This record gives sequence, C-alpha cells and structure tokens, in this order.
Amino acid sequence: MKIPVTIILAICFIGCASTHKDRDADGRSDGGKSPPAGDSQVLVLYDFSQDSEPRGWEVEDDVVMGGRSEGAFSLNQEGNAVFSGNVSLENNGGFSSVQYDFDPIDVTRYRTAGIRLKGDGKRYQFIVEAGGADRNYYVYEFQTGEDWQTVKIPLAEMYPAYRGERLDIPDYPGRTMAQIRFLIAGKKPESFALEIDRIWLE
Repeated sequence: MKIPVTIILAICFIGCASTHKDRDADGRSDGGKSPPAGDSQVLVLYDFSQDSEPRGWEVEDDVVMGGRSEGAFSLNQEGNAVFSGNVSLENNGGFSSVQYDFDPIDVTRYRTAGIRLKGDGKRYQFIVEAGGADRNYYVYEFQTGEDWQTVKIPLAEMYPAYRGERLDIPDYPGRTMAQIRFLIAGKKPESFALEIDRIWLE
C-alpha cells in the first residue's frame, strides 16, 4: 500500500513499480523506473495513493480576476491525482491552476524536479515559489503526450515571472521552496486533463 508522503527526505530505491513505460520530457524511456533506480537522495514532495485524499491541494482559476475557467482536482481509481477542467477566455480569463503550499524547505542539495504524469497532448507549466518576501515565482513549461512519462525539470532553468509576465531577474536560485503548482494557459478555450502519480526532487 502506498502511503502519501509530504515533504520528507528519503533514501529511495525505486524498482519497476508500474506496468506503464515512463518517458522523460524528451520522450526517452526510463524503463518504468520513477525516480531512477539506484541509491540516491530523493526528496518526495507528494506521492498520491488510492487510499488517501490529496490534502493541501487547492485549485485557483482565473475567476479570481473575473474569468470563467473551471478546474478540478481529485483522485482516480488508480490512486493518481487528476487535474482537469476547462479554460475559458471570457471576461479576460485564460488559465486554470492547482497549487500545494508547505512550510519553506531547504532545496540547495537538489538540482532537478521529477514528475511522473500522464498528459493529454497539451502544454503545461510547473511553477515553484521560494517563499519569504519574494512575490515572484519560477516557471518551467513542458509538453505532454498521451502516455505515461517522467518529466525532468532542471531547477536552475526555471525562469522568474509575476502575474504571467517574465521578469528580468535571475532564474530560480534553488535555495528554498514553499509552493509547487501546475498551470495551463494555452491562450485558447480548451478542456484539459493531467494525471499525476508523484512529484520529487533529486
């Protein structure tokens, strides 16, 4: 039985735990191992399970600015989280997101974020907030296919943004982290569905 793990440091050996073939952001197979096999220090940010509710996750749509997009976040029968809904451009809207907040953690020893997910062929953003006095956040955009894949995100390549606008300041320094978020904003009306198994740092 999988147990949901929230912000714990673990030494993990992950074998072939799925019948699906994982693929990274470039489409290369990782042999179904996610995180990669071998002894390594891995910080699991969230591991979803059919025996638990995804606590702490909150949907935030463009309705906060008068838009009419609608997102939802739930657990499916396989024990994975599903972020789904519809993006609308009405009333100057155009995005849907789901976020997970936690007490700031030290991430200086990690270089990469990993996400095992199944997409819908659409493009999403993975966003982190450093916490503290920073009002900006850091973004990495990734393309999904329609099969299970492992997306690897170099933390140092996450660019700074605020209210959807890229900022002319340094990229993510990778010192602290206090929020992770998934966002879709394809500048067109569309339905979407993103299935998520686990999220970690390595």
